[in-house]
This record gives sequence, structure tokens and C-alpha cells, in this order.
Amino acid sequence: MSLYVAYVLVGLAIAMPVGAITVEMTKQGLKNGFMHGWAVGLGGMTIDVVLVFALYMGLASILAMPIIQIPMWLIGAGFLFLLGLDSIKNADQDITLAGEKVTKSFFTSYRNGLLVAISPGNLVFWVNVFGVVLAKSYGQGESDNFLVIAAGVLSGILLHDIGLMTVVSVTRKAMSRKVIKSLTIVAGVLLIGFAGYFIYEFIQAIKVYI
Repeated sequence: MSLYVAYVLVGLAIAMPVGAITVEMTKQGLKNGFMHGWAVGLGGMTIDVVLVFALYMGLASILAMPIIQIPMWLIGAGFLFLLGLDSIKNADQDITLAGEKVTKSFFTSYRNGLLVAISPGNLVFWVNVFGVVLAKSYGQGESDNFLVIAAGVLSGILLHDIGLMTVVSVTRKAMSRKVIKSLTIVAGVLLIGFAGYFIYEFIQAIKVYI
């Protein structure tokens, strides 16, 4: 239990810095409320769970290969650029003010979370951090510790997502359609900025092989 609680705190610390997932969650939360913002977080966590399972099944060495990781920078950049562009172009659409009925599909927000989470940054984190934890656990004959640690981190991320969406859902009640539109445009610009960073990392990675 102490191990689990310790890694819940690690999960909270990991989720605190503003990243592409946080931006997309906040955007969807502002436009369509708590559930749609949380759907983005659940999409991201789906990828996290898949990566944890892959590591546990011994795929860490494959996921760590440059031939796998390098294309992911470009793929991730493409997804983020399209999401950012869509956010700017449709900033005044699908806005549901507090008290109004949401028409947007829950699955659409969940899908956005999946797309944002398919990034090498996410992949590198799980491989580097949990690859070491898994190797240490196996070395000590305590492979179950890996699952406890992974559950703790995922729980911490989940707590962060719920807390963030609670704040956003309360805050949006005082916002007008115009303010939400402006914040949606800002979110789109930030997503495109993350796409630019991914492209930079892709170029830096392929320089080694040129």
C-alpha cells in the first residue's frame, strides 16, 4: 500500500506540467463540460495502459528502438497539427454553455485523447521510467511490484484529470461564448506549437543517421 500511495503522488507530479493532453482536455472541458474533458484524459490513459501492458509483456526493447520511436515524432506532430488547426477553424462551433444540452459525441473527445497520446514523448517516458522499474522488479523476483507501481501512477494521473476537469467545469459557468471561443483558439495555437516541437525532435533524431 505504501508503494502504491508513493506512486500515486508520482503520477500526480507527472500529470501536473502542461502538455498536449492537458491543453486538449481543458479545451474540451470548456466547450462541452466535465465529461468531454475527462473523455480526452481517458483516451490518453488508454494508451498509457496499453504501453504498461506492452512493457510487462517484454516489449520494452522493441519500443525503445529508434526505428519505432523516430517515426512517432512525425506521426504525433501530424495529429497535433490537425487537432490544433481544427481547434482554430472551429473555435466558435460545438460550444455548449453551462445549462445547455451537449450535442457533441463523447467518443469524439475520447478519440482526440487517443490521438494526442500517441506521441514519442509518452512512449519514451513509459519505456525509460517503467522499463527500469520492471527490470529491477524482475531482478528482485518481485514482478508484481511493477503492476502496483503502474497502478499507482495511473491512479495519480486519473486524480489529476478529475481535479482539473472539476476546476474547468466550475470556471466555465462564469464564461461567455466569446471567452470560450478565444480560449479555444489559444488551445489550438498551443497544440500547433507542440506539433512544431515534435517536428524539431524528429529532425534532431534523424540527424544522427544522415
